[in-house]
Amino acid sequence: VAYGNIMKISTTGASAVTARQDRLEPVKGVAASEKMAQIDVERMRRYTGIISRAAQQCDVDPALIAGIISRESRAGNQLDNGWGDNGKAWGLMQVDVTPNGGGHTPVGNWDSLEHLVQATNILVYFIGRIRDKFPTWDANQHLKGAIAAYNMGDGNVEPGKDVDANTTGGDYSNDVVARAKWYKRNLSF
Repeated sequence: VAYGNIMKISTTGASAVTARQDRLEPVKGVAASEKMAQIDVERMRRYTGIISRAAQQCDVDPALIAGIISRESRAGNQLDNGWGDNGKAWGLMQVDVTPNGGGHTPVGNWDSLEHLVQATNILVYFIGRIRDKFPTWDANQHLKGAIAAYNMGDGNVEPGKDVDANTTGGDYSNDVVARAKWYKRNLSF
């Protein structure tokens, strides 16, 4: 995998805000992220084949794709005919279709290899943007910054601030990393 090592990225896991979505309080942090990944694991198993193929095509750790899928759509459980975020995002990885957001045109069915490749390539694009913006960061910092940018754009990853300062729940990359680590250990990616 060309873009850092998910297992070596430090994480604080889910914020109390994110944990509250599953009524996990007072549990938060890595334990909450792991619990949410575990809740999604049976649904996630349906997609391991296409996750692995998308990961191979894009040279990204499949566990990271699973972590994003868990956070974005709860492995499809939060979608209405493939749509989430009140019709603003498409598919398992929730590609932003709004003109003022990502402005992407959905590719493939919401649960297809084509969708996962499109969404993973958006993540890879952000890795490049974060590399250019923060050339002194190492590969793992670039990856964590790109995960945050996947949620809210690279313009919101600011120097001298926590990469999650402007993300949904204030924890997006930390939560995704914790879920991805859980999937790495428990889904044989």
